[in-house]
Amino acid sequence: MGKKNLRPITKVKNPEPKKKLSVDWIIWAAWADRITFEEIREKTGKTENEVIKIMRKNLKASSFRLWRKRVNKISIKSRKKFEQNRRFLKDKSWKRLY
Repeated sequence: MGKKNLRPITKVKNPEPKKKLSVDWIIWAAWADRITFEEIREKTGKTENEVIKIMRKNLKASSFRLWRKRVNKISIKSRKKFEQNRRFLKDKSWKRLY
């Protein structure tokens, strides 16, 4: 018996929900580091405030506080802050080489 697929299947801890654009997908996207609020708005039409309300309604209080702390601390949930941070890291790493 040979392999069916040449590429290995990557198992992730929290895979993307099958049902796109549902509340579960919004929660998953809000927790994901690489998906910005702008991308969530483009796909679902939900603003950042609406996403926060959904998270507050559907998560436990402690999970919501943890998420808010994480979102405020990590600047990558906003595309503009993410791009500024990437430029800063590139400039900083370039200076360390010389």
